[in-house]
Amino acid sequence: MQLVFHVGLHRTDEDRILKCLLKNRGDFADEGTLVPPPGRYRKLIGETVAALSKAQPAPDAREILLDTILEGEAADRLLLSNQNFFSFPKFAASNGVFYHKAVTRVGQLKQLFAGDQIELFFALRDPASFLPALFEKAPVDDFVEMTSGVDPRDLRWSELVARLREAHPDVPLTIWCNEDSPLIWAQIIREMAGIEPGRKIQGGFDLLAEIMTREGMKRFRAYLKDRPVMTEIQKRRVMVAFLDKFAREDMIEEELDLPGWTEELVDELSEIYEEDIYEIARMPGVNFIQP
Repeated sequence: MQLVFHVGLHRTDEDRILKCLLKNRGDFADEGTLVPPPGRYRKLIGETVAALSKAQPAPDAREILLDTILEGEAADRLLLSNQNFFSFPKFAASNGVFYHKAVTRVGQLKQLFAGDQIELFFALRDPASFLPALFEKAPVDDFVEMTSGVDPRDLRWSELVARLREAHPDVPLTIWCNEDSPLIWAQIIREMAGIEPGRKIQGGFDLLAEIMTREGMKRFRAYLKDRPVMTEIQKRRVMVAFLDKFAREDMIEEELDLPGWTEELVDELSEIYEEDIYEIARMPGVNFIQP
């Protein structure tokens, strides 16, 4: 079986991917791809993975898990989503790196589902906005405590990706920038579902609608309707053009409020992020989705 895990990361899509997958659940099921409700698997897999730190999985653990998740449904491909799979927000930037338990978690997943093909999907976010947003959600009062005192300029997403690739080269990674998500949303969903490029899905413009005015979305949809034959690249260019004119400023501007953070530091972090993303996109074994 193909097991596709969307593992976040924190403060990226906030379960929007799961909601979009569920919108398309019926169509995907016709092709053997199941999108189970999160109540069937999030707590169950989390508790089972936690137990693996103390003992090996029981011989029938996989069958029991799949029976619970599938509830009698047949599937060749399972789409699962849990932004807390690598860790809870409190530990996402601890120990001097991003998600220090990620390699262990994937290894435990491979133990549970031995013989199945596991794929990971996740978005990255500019640390200049990711770290303040993470701190807002984490149950800690001290930012330095959350990051174990590491200089934010020393944190690299490429270090996390390299760790995963080195330890688990058999687990394909599909990665994108959260900042690009509105433009590539439909492609993310299609690739998770394993369906052909360009196929129409429900909710393909959901994120775009969040950051564009209602009038802008109305004109955008009318523009596409008048031009039914367009490539994905052409559609993205149209999205950018409409966003230039109809973007909601309150949705695309972020307020960063951390003690001691200056505008210069924020700019430096963003520059580091751009260089980091360039490196990740060139890594072997990484399917990097970009506009």
